[in-house]
Amino acid sequence: MVQIFSTFEHSTNLEIAITELEKNGIKKEHIFAVPLTNRKTERRLFDSIHNADGISLISTGATLGTAFAVIGASVGFKLAWGPIYCGLIGAASGFCLGICIDVFYYKVIKKKQRLLRGKNSEVILIIECDETQADTVEDILWHHYAFGTARII
Repeated sequence: MVQIFSTFEHSTNLEIAITELEKNGIKKEHIFAVPLTNRKTERRLFDSIHNADGISLISTGATLGTAFAVIGASVGFKLAWGPIYCGLIGAASGFCLGICIDVFYYKVIKKKQRLLRGKNSEVILIIECDETQADTVEDILWHHYAFGTARII
């Protein structure tokens, strides 16, 4: 007996794949579907040393800080405080503005998009079959948009 594991998005493609597996001789008792639950808590916005999600709040701040520092230094030649102070003020204000933009984007806009999209969970599908049927089962799973498959002999 071979076990084939696959992951699907919870959709009609999963239901059609299960129906087609049953038509090809896989019994209902040998098909096991496990739905995964969605994350209940919201992701943290700030990373720790042990956990990072790949979202950087500093990149936009650094970019705007650099741009505002150049503009502030250029304008500072004509002002009484001079280019150094005006450049530092521009860098600080650009950095703060960039962080505010990122926090607003990830806290308000991305959250609203996630709620509107209705993030679906994934389903793990476990199929037990003979070694002769394994290739056919994997072809059916791939044909119905499985995210990935694994075969355990």
